[in-house]
Amino acid sequence: MPQPPPSAASQRPGRLAQFGATIFGEMSALAGATGSINLGQGFPDTDGPSWILAEASRAILDGRGNQYPPALGIPELRQAIADHQQSYYGLRFDPGSEVLVTVGATEAIAAAILGLTEPGDEVVVFEPYYDSYAACVALAGATRRAVTLRPEAGRWSFDPAELEAAITPRTRVVLLNSPHNPTGTVFSRGELEAIARLARERDLLVVSDEVYEHLVFDGEHIPIASLPGMAERTVTISSAGKTFSVTGWKVGWACARPGLLEKVRSVKQFLTYVGSGPFQHAIAAALRSEPNYYREFAANLQGKRDLLTEGLLKQGFSTLVPQATYFATIDLGPGGRGQEWCRALPHQAGVVAIPARVFYDSDVDRYVRFAFCKQDEVLREALRRLERLG
Repeated sequence: MPQPPPSAASQRPGRLAQFGATIFGEMSALAGATGSINLGQGFPDTDGPSWILAEASRAILDGRGNQYPPALGIPELRQAIADHQQSYYGLRFDPGSEVLVTVGATEAIAAAILGLTEPGDEVVVFEPYYDSYAACVALAGATRRAVTLRPEAGRWSFDPAELEAAITPRTRVVLLNSPHNPTGTVFSRGELEAIARLARERDLLVVSDEVYEHLVFDGEHIPIASLPGMAERTVTISSAGKTFSVTGWKVGWACARPGLLEKVRSVKQFLTYVGSGPFQHAIAAALRSEPNYYREFAANLQGKRDLLTEGLLKQGFSTLVPQATYFATIDLGPGGRGQEWCRALPHQAGVVAIPARVFYDSDVDRYVRFAFCKQDEVLREALRRLERLG
């Protein structure tokens, strides 16, 4: 039978139409079609520690978390998160009213932006930025104002004057990410103090994405909520996926004073309500692991960083060595066309990377991001293949 013509409503672009098919899907498809090594997406190619996996298995078999967990998250996990924040950063959160478990950090970010802004508000972000930030701001009907990070003296940083200029009377939130994806920079105390000063002076809120907090090789992770006057105006977000190499479990959290957290929770309950029940029990146990785990994990990942970046440098790539995270960046130069280069790379060398252009509002297309959270032999093979470009 002939189909009726599409309605006008169905032809109208949705608010997120511009964020439809992402470069990640395109590049993963290219990896599969060409048999390439995928150093594009940031997830490990090995699972987390066996004892954490066993804890999740026991929770499932014991019937812990197979049904809806409490809306805020299971008490054991909320207590473990509060204890972690106190132990590592001296931050005190009441697990009953100041800790919310979410379906990954991405949901926490979305709920925070939707809960803390109104249509017409502005959100300051640091570009290049994690790609979900743009979609979350758009969902809220708010406007992004980007402050550009630039590599200087071996690390990425921002101009405080540009940050101050980006803040207007309509600015409501500064969306901060440190340690930072995709650049791998760790914001210094001085940089955080500059952000905090403006937040206090202009009465701004800060949403602080700290998912790479334990993946630091150089420098020190300092939560902005630990600075004077910032605890009451900051939503601190993190997750278990990166720290424990279980990115598919999607266990994240938000910590904030009750008035702020209630705004985040009021949105989160209509996004997923709850999730990851058995995994919450496993992460509660994981967060109580010995400090040696975090040190050994970061040291292992630093070895992978060094393996990849030293190999890229030897091959003549202008390589920006990260202080933290899963990612290293190469600079193709002022005339570089990162998107074209990345689309050709699987065919020319059998390796997939991500053009950093997709993380910018401004027209910057010279940087390319590689993920090094892979087995050492995978990284070595990728470097061997990249030699074909020479």
